[in-house]
Amino acid sequence: MPTAATSSLEVASLTARDKVERLGKLFKKRTRALVLPHDNPDPDSLASAWALATLLEQRLGVRAEVAYGGIIGRAENLAFVKALGVPVTPISEVSLDDYDLLALVDTQQDVKNHALFDQRIADIVIDHHPVREGAVHNVFADVGGVFGATSTMLVEYLRAAKIEPSPELATALYYGIKADTRDLERQTVAPDVESYLWLFPRIDRRSLAAIERPTLPMRYFRLYHQAIEQARVYSSGVVTDLGEIYTPDMVPEISERLSFLDGVSWSLALGSFRSQLYLSLRMRDRRKNAGRLIREACADFGGSAGGHGSMAGARLPLTGRKAQREALRRDVVKRFKEAFGVEGERGASLLSDEA
Repeated sequence: MPTAATSSLEVASLTARDKVERLGKLFKKRTRALVLPHDNPDPDSLASAWALATLLEQRLGVRAEVAYGGIIGRAENLAFVKALGVPVTPISEVSLDDYDLLALVDTQQDVKNHALFDQRIADIVIDHHPVREGAVHNVFADVGGVFGATSTMLVEYLRAAKIEPSPELATALYYGIKADTRDLERQTVAPDVESYLWLFPRIDRRSLAAIERPTLPMRYFRLYHQAIEQARVYSSGVVTDLGEIYTPDMVPEISERLSFLDGVSWSLALGSFRSQLYLSLRMRDRRKNAGRLIREACADFGGSAGGHGSMAGARLPLTGRKAQREALRRDVVKRFKEAFGVEGERGASLLSDEA
C-alpha cells in the first residue's frame, strides 16, 4: 500500500471525476461512514465534512454521519451550525466501532488535531493544506493541492458526481470558501473563484446574513478587551496572550484581527483551554511560510501544529504546576520572537503612544 505522501500526489493529480470514481471502487462495499473535521471545527471544515457525507450517501449508497472533537464555541460558528442545520454530532456521542469507513477532512492523519488520534487510521483524507510527511497509510488521500479552501475541493467532487447541493449545503460551502480565503483575497486560485461563483446562485442569503452578523455574548467583548490590553507590539509584529479562553476558535479570530494592525507583518495570539495551549499565527510576508515556521517553533513542545503560507495554528499540552505552564508560554513566545528577529526588543503596549 502506498504511503500517505505517495498516495496524495497520485490522487491530487486526478480529475475530480476520476477521484469520485476511485472512491466508488475502493469503498463500494462499505455500509456506514463517519466523517471527521479537525477539532474545534471552523466553517470550511464543517462544510467539507457535510459535503463528503452527502457524496458518500448519494453516490456510494453509504450511510454517512459527521462528528467533531472539541467544541464549537465562536458565535459565528454557532450561527453557522444553527442557521444551516448542519448535521454534526460531538464525538463523545458516537463509537468508532460502529463504522467501517472513516474519513478526515481539512486535516491529515499525522497532524493529530482530530478525534481519531492514534486509535484508527482514516480510509479517506481530503485536505487543502500541504502534505504532512509521516509513515501512516491512508487508502485514499487527496492532499497537497493548491486550493485555498477544502470546501473548494468538495465542490469539485459534488459537481463531478452531478450532485446538486441543497441551499443549506451550498451556503455552507460558499461560506467555507469565503472565510478561509478572506473573500477570495488570500491564497486564492482559479478553482476557488469558480466554485464560489457556482455556489452563489444556490445559497440561502438570509441564512448567510445570520451567519455573518450573529449576536455576540458579553464574554466575547471581554476577551477582546483582554487581547488588546495584553498585546505587545514589536518592530515587525504583535503578540497577545489571552490567558484562559472560553473557546479555542477565538485565538485565530484575534490573531486575524491583529494582523490588520498598521506597520506589522505578522501576528501571534495564544490562549489556554482545557489544559491545552492554542496558538494562531498570521503573516503578510510571503518570503516565509507560516505553517513551516509554527511547526519548527513548536517542535519541542509536543502537540500538533500546521498550516500554510499565511496562516497556521498549533495546540500544545499544558502540564505541571502553574509556574511550569507559564514558563512554557514564555518559551513558546520567545521561539517566535527569535524566528522573526525581535528577541531582545522590549515591545510596546498596544494602548501606549509608543506603539
